[in-house]
Amino acid sequence: MKNSKAIIFDLGAVILNINYQNTIDAFIKLEVKNASTFYSKKVQTDLFNQIETGKITAEKFLTELQRETKNATIKQVTDAWNAMLLDLPEDRLELIKALKKEYRIYLLSNTNEIHIDAIKEQLGDKKWNGFSNLFDKMYLSHEVGMRKPNTEVFEHILVEQKLKAEEVFFIDDSPQHIEGAKKLGIKTHHLLDNKDIISLFPDIIL
Repeated sequence: MKNSKAIIFDLGAVILNINYQNTIDAFIKLEVKNASTFYSKKVQTDLFNQIETGKITAEKFLTELQRETKNATIKQVTDAWNAMLLDLPEDRLELIKALKKEYRIYLLSNTNEIHIDAIKEQLGDKKWNGFSNLFDKMYLSHEVGMRKPNTEVFEHILVEQKLKAEEVFFIDDSPQHIEGAKKLGIKTHHLLDNKDIISLFPDIIL
């Protein structure tokens, strides 16, 4: 963290608790063939890349996903896709609030409008607005048209925010995303599955 001016947080599995297996299990129930290779944390078909970069609409994505099932409804497909989304722990939000006093704070997430809408609905307008306001800016892949681990999305943030790579600390749970940031000289931390971001900042008293 030495000489860092900004922290970029991933969303899923870093701030928001998620469980990819929930969605895989839901896909299996809907009789999606080879569900675990069709979608996982590390491997995805191009359909998921398209929704996460805003190249296709939510409706098109859900319709294409529906075709992979055995007679599932659009609601069942939507619920299966959202099954991975869990809770947003308050202590992590308090940590980010405390870090804002010393650092510029950004969010960079490979996500999609279906998940964001589901999170907004879960939190409600007031809590969602409070969450959004924790960040100097949120970079959501489906809005910016770029996704990790491609270096272009990191370069976009550096240029827009007038930051040098060595001034940035990036936290993510996916090793491939960490490698993308490292290529530009960004300082990184790979958050392991059994770790919490709170443990990275022992000097911050919540």
